[in-house]
Amino acid sequence: MKITNTLSGLKEAFIPQGEEVKMYVCGITPQSEAHIGHAMSYINFDAIRRYLRFRGYKVRCVQNFTDIDDKIINKAAALGVSISELAEKNMADFMTDMDALNVSRMDLYPRATQEIPKIIEIVQGLVDKGFAYPAEGSVYFRVTRLENYGNLAHRTLDQMMAGARIEPGDEKENPMDFVVWKAAKPGEPSWDSPWGKGRPGWHIECSAMSLRYLGDTLDIHGGGQDLIFPHHENEIAQSESFTGKKPFVKYWMHNGLLRLGEEKMSKSIGNIISIKQALSKYSVDAIRIFILGSHYRSPLTYSPEALEAAEKGAARLRQALESSTSGGKSISLDTAGVLKRFMESMDDDFNTPQALAVLFDLTRELNRLRDEGEDISQAQNLLKELSEVLGLTLKGVEKTAGGSDQFIQLLLDTRNGLRQAKQYQLADDIRKRLEDLGVFIEDTAGGTTWKARR
Repeated sequence: MKITNTLSGLKEAFIPQGEEVKMYVCGITPQSEAHIGHAMSYINFDAIRRYLRFRGYKVRCVQNFTDIDDKIINKAAALGVSISELAEKNMADFMTDMDALNVSRMDLYPRATQEIPKIIEIVQGLVDKGFAYPAEGSVYFRVTRLENYGNLAHRTLDQMMAGARIEPGDEKENPMDFVVWKAAKPGEPSWDSPWGKGRPGWHIECSAMSLRYLGDTLDIHGGGQDLIFPHHENEIAQSESFTGKKPFVKYWMHNGLLRLGEEKMSKSIGNIISIKQALSKYSVDAIRIFILGSHYRSPLTYSPEALEAAEKGAARLRQALESSTSGGKSISLDTAGVLKRFMESMDDDFNTPQALAVLFDLTRELNRLRDEGEDISQAQNLLKELSEVLGLTLKGVEKTAGGSDQFIQLLLDTRNGLRQAKQYQLADDIRKRLEDLGVFIEDTAGGTTWKARR
């Protein structure tokens, strides 16, 4: 197996440190619902995890929730709700979305607010070693202490200063120094620390979580290309400085970004299509085929035409499993060759477009052999197994139970009552059960709407 390592810029042989592959994937800041750009990242890394397990590796994967952040604080204030209430709701919705997309659960989902002791331990360690300094209740990291700062982004410190958005702060020694502990502001959540009340900086939480749950060195660290700088660059700086220059990550993997027209899909821009909106129009298999039909490192443009083409592709794969000729002639298909081609594709930096091409080639052969009266059950099992590696369900879309609009509305009314009572888990259980039946819910400013896909 070979993986393109962002740090080196080269395709490198994959050699994990031990029997268990340690993997960390950056999670969301739950200030609002997840969008299809998030789906692109998590579907890609889901396929990567699934294939590693298919190849016989044990994989331990951690994904964080940034549940305290300027964006969450501002959004909660604008909505007139508590920060914890907003975060809890959107984290629960995110998990529901991931389940609907058939993204397998991570081993652990730590939250920034639950990692304060480890964060303070790391910040104190950085201060003790001279890599960080307190200033007016905050603590900043000295980037000039590191010769290799900028290696991940392949830029020098001067180049990064020219292109970076630098937060104002006269207390900084250098404009590029980044905050690892933020002094408390009136009315904001805060925790006691040796430097006074405050809260974690954005970057420090991921170092704390990965070091605590996966150890000093990760095998794989994943995330979107927009996180390379400053987030992942700063993770390297603070983690390796704290552990004594131990390599933080062996293989840095970054997925391309999803675009809507000429712009990156982004909450800050406002040009988002939520995961729920996408699932109300297209099957989970269509969405996964659309995303995995492009290499994980490549950019991808969202369009109805591309999703419709993926939907037709999903239908072809499902049809190949519908029936087989029992008692027919022995199959002449080279299943070992198919498996070899699939693995060669995925071994080459997780080339999912080529792996999908292998599945569609297999589908064409299955249809031909079935028409010739051959028993294709063995090859169908192979198609099913390889599809599962990519997270495809190959299941038909179920109709609503009884088709009763009134019954669905009753369930929605019950769900809305549970949400008002802050019983989010029970409300999400109703959503999930309805989605399993092909009924998709969208919460809008004007109320809750639903749509059944038949």
